[in-house]
Amino acid sequence: MSDLIERLHRALATGLTETPVLLTGDRADLDLGPDEMMRPAAVLVPVTDRPRPGVILTRRPETMRRHAGQVAFPGGRLDPGEDAVTAALREAEEEIALPRAAVTVIGAVDRYRTVTGFLVTPVVGVVPPDLPLVASEAEVAAVFEVPLDFLLDTANHVEATVEWQGHERHYYEINWDGHRIWGATAAMIVNLARRLRWTM
Repeated sequence: MSDLIERLHRALATGLTETPVLLTGDRADLDLGPDEMMRPAAVLVPVTDRPRPGVILTRRPETMRRHAGQVAFPGGRLDPGEDAVTAALREAEEEIALPRAAVTVIGAVDRYRTVTGFLVTPVVGVVPPDLPLVASEAEVAAVFEVPLDFLLDTANHVEATVEWQGHERHYYEINWDGHRIWGATAAMIVNLARRLRWTM
């Protein structure tokens, strides 16, 4: 077992030390109903096993009807009969040709309620560095890697506010090398940072 895998296992086993971060607009003020009424989804958080680990992210095409141009983890809704891990691995294989067999699954972390009515389970997995990933043109415009320590550094978590559908919505934004990571993806990273920062 690599040192990174062991460290991540240890970090996720310790449990949360703080209340998970949720955006104002993603909670009861939009009357989304209980978690059981939301559509289940999962994303893979692929951490590269290199001396300075990174996290693989995607950018959606500008032509998509929803979330055009946004940065995201590979993932999507659960198919009937799937659990979160199965769905996250399937979506990553479909979107960026990340072989399921190449992923060492560490485990699921805090579920996240999105403003669009999804209950998303992030699944952390370790992958070999420099895999020959291929983006699915219909779903992914670019694949890139951000250093894990950069994402976990709270100094890079910028809080911002925007007026949205008559409500003041608070969100997080992380900027790296010209990529703007915000919304649900940034919030899941902030939650992950809270879980990992004490042991990484």
